[in-house]
Amino acid sequence: MKLIYAIAAALSLLPAQPAAAQADWPQQTVRILVGFTAGTAPDITSRLLGERFAAVWGRPVVVETVTGAGGNLACDRVAHAVPDGHLLVMCGNGSLTIAPSLYDKLGYDPASSFAPIARVFVAANILSVPADSAVASIPDLVARAKREPGKLTYGHAGVGTSQHLAAELFKSMAGIDLQPVAYRGTTAVLPDLLAGRLSLSFANIANALPLVREGRLKGFAVSSLKRSAAAPDLPTMAELGYPGFEAVPWFGLMAPASTPPAVVDRIHRETMRVLALPDVRRKMDELGLDVIAGSPQEFADAIRNETPQWEKLIKSAGIKAPQ
Repeated sequence: MKLIYAIAAALSLLPAQPAAAQADWPQQTVRILVGFTAGTAPDITSRLLGERFAAVWGRPVVVETVTGAGGNLACDRVAHAVPDGHLLVMCGNGSLTIAPSLYDKLGYDPASSFAPIARVFVAANILSVPADSAVASIPDLVARAKREPGKLTYGHAGVGTSQHLAAELFKSMAGIDLQPVAYRGTTAVLPDLLAGRLSLSFANIANALPLVREGRLKGFAVSSLKRSAAAPDLPTMAELGYPGFEAVPWFGLMAPASTPPAVVDRIHRETMRVLALPDVRRKMDELGLDVIAGSPQEFADAIRNETPQWEKLIKSAGIKAPQ
């Protein structure tokens, strides 16, 4: 009888053990991987979140750069990490809804390898050319590209990123030939664009807008369906004769699949709190980043709904990832 009581008592403690462990989370440094170079929108946003997470959780939160394959390497590393919530990733639509149509084989499944926490922000790209470029407008750019097919170059942040697909969509809709040059993030593209070694780029608004304001780049249009509140004078590509043109990056926080739901919920709630802070909103507004602050389910739905849309464009344009 004593043995039965002892077993029953032990079993009664089991449901409380995961809850207790989750209440103690985090138990060590939390790392957020970013697949793009320092100073890019996902990096800046991750640092804004990380600083405030650390203040509440009482543990360091470190942002680490893991570049390569248009952000896929960072996402892949987290997909195979221990699912305890101590390793997260700021993963973008390039890796989640575009990459499946570009690569014959990915090291992760966007729909099943992660626990979505929250989509954080969406941003426009700005069609930009060097300040001293002879090109004065998009019609001028198209005319020159048709006179010199294949001679104009565009820089992008990696195959499958929104910058890459924005230029490919532009090529398709305008009927022109542009040569792509891949970099590891927008900040790596900009020096060559500023120096005139590139003809143009659909550069992320967080990095390009300050340069447009300073007169160091010419900005012609944004790649979003609506004008950006941060740059209301810049028209959309649709306004300039490219109906339905949209190629924008969004990013969200993810953990490995099988991360305890209570941990995911805790990170989600803290993310929502931080994104509502006035100083955080003000900083993101200055960068031209529109806060999404979505739920885990909304995040999962976005992946499922957008994947076939990009698949159609990628197949029709014959875009292939480098082997």
